[in-house]
Order: sequence, then C-alpha cells, then structure tokens
Amino acid sequence: MEKINPYAAPQSQVLQATTQDEIIRREHIDTEASIKSVGLLYYLAALALITIGVLSLTDFHFGESISTLVPGGLLLLAGIGVGFVAHGLRRLRSWARIPTIILSSIAVIVGLINTSGGVLIHIYILVKMMGKQAPFVMTQEYQRIIAATPHVKRKTSVVMVVLLVLLVIILIGIIAAISMKR
Repeated sequence: MEKINPYAAPQSQVLQATTQDEIIRREHIDTEASIKSVGLLYYLAALALITIGVLSLTDFHFGESISTLVPGGLLLLAGIGVGFVAHGLRRLRSWARIPTIILSSIAVIVGLINTSGGVLIHIYILVKMMGKQAPFVMTQEYQRIIAATPHVKRKTSVVMVVLLVLLVIILIGIIAAISMKR
C-alpha cells in the first residue's frame, strides 16, 4: 500500500486537446503578426503621404501654374494607394503581398541611392513577404484557421509597444515640422 502525503501538491493530469489548426496557427503566428505590423507601418506611411499631399495642395495660390498641383496630387494618390495596401496587409489578403514586395523593393533602391536608414526595414519586409510562410498566411485556408482558433494569441512585448509609440511621435513631429515650414 502506497503512503499518501497529505501535504503534497495535488497530482492531476491536465489533458490538452491540441488540434491541427492550433498547431498550424502557433507555427505561423509570428509571420502573421509581422505582416500585420507591416500593414500598420504602411498605414502610418499612408497618413504621412496623404497629409503632405493635402498640405501641398492647400498651398496652391491662384495665378500659379497648374503644374504646381501635380506633386501634391501624386503624393495624395500614393498615400491612398499605400493605405489600400495597408488595409490588405492588416486583413492578411493575398492580393496585398505583391504590391508590398514592389513598394518595398522601390524603397530599398531609393534608400540605397539616398543612403537613408529605412533600407533595413524594407529589406526585413521583403524577407518576410518573400519567405515560405507569408504566402500561406495570406490564404483563405489560414483565414479559416484564424476563425477556428480565436483563443491562440501572440504576446506583444512591452519593448515593441514603446518603439511603436516612439515611431508615431516621431512621425507626428516630422509632419508638424513640415507644416510649420509652410
């Protein structure tokens, strides 16, 4: 007969029923979060482009050549386009993958020519979008898996939240500085 220790921690077996959908979601949740984060960055870029475009258009004075409206109009259209792609990325739509690859490739080329610091971010975006998990994460099948596993969540670190808040503050500062020059 086995002695029972009344002070011992309870010994129970918790059975975890892990479905195939949960396994797949846990394997791909980092890529899912990365793509949605890229969508957020694209929303911020769209906001900046639209703001600068509108400011350029409102700076037009009668008597000036109509060609002075072109840069502002192009920035406004580019901002709307980037915002549309951002919406697709946040919703994990498969059609948004190719425009993202094109936009990030252009940004890398321009960044290399101008030696700007945004090159590394766009290289990261290209790696994520052209990786083997991104095409699957942006399919209807993965949408079904997300719907079947709403309880599977990815924890966002405090560091990432702080960095995002700093990025938003910097963008607001840049937009404010540009608008004050006018």
